[in-house]
Amino acid sequence: MHSTKDNLQVLFEDNHIIIVNKRSGDITQGDKTGDKPLSDVIKEYIKIKYNKEGNVFLGVVHRLDRPTSGVIIFARTSKALERLNKMLRDKKIDKTYWAVVKDTPKKEKDTLINYLKKNPKNNKSSVFKKEIEGSKKAILHYQILKKLDNYSLLEVDLETGRHHQIRAQLSSIGFPIKGDLKYGFNRSNKGGSIHLHARKIAFIHPVSKEHISVFAPTPNEVIWNACK
Repeated sequence: MHSTKDNLQVLFEDNHIIIVNKRSGDITQGDKTGDKPLSDVIKEYIKIKYNKEGNVFLGVVHRLDRPTSGVIIFARTSKALERLNKMLRDKKIDKTYWAVVKDTPKKEKDTLINYLKKNPKNNKSSVFKKEIEGSKKAILHYQILKKLDNYSLLEVDLETGRHHQIRAQLSSIGFPIKGDLKYGFNRSNKGGSIHLHARKIAFIHPVSKEHISVFAPTPNEVIWNACK
């Protein structure tokens, strides 16, 4: 389930940043599993492609949950990393997700405002209507893009970037993401993936200042293919 540089899908690349389409199952950076992270795969790719000697610099700007697929940015220079980190804090990076959920929400589009509290023991976020101690405000907007027989494809825009935010908030209104056992879906997907995909990222390039907008193709899989 781990990327090699042969199946690395690069969506955008220049001297300062590299944007790839993460596959479900890949980890963004090293963790306690000891599995090879995507960051190492990209470093190898850069080292070989540009014939670089010594260590390759690669900065992790943001992460995607392991079972999630889609667009993710890495910085190739410390200048880009510093600026992208600031842009992320200042909410200057727009991220759009696609989620396949159980059934169909009654509202074609809606804004969900909750408070999320992360439990590090089970790596899960609980959703509250009102603020409680240790919780953080979570805001997302969704709209239905397509209705399938037992599922719906939602487009989700995040206003905040909380732990498992989309998974927890959609589950809290009764529409868990397909394959997401942790948040109430009844069956797992093959390979442990969930039907949550970071579809698009848009921002002003931290160095060149041009507008960058990158779309990540969805995984080649039956339900995702039915969403096209």
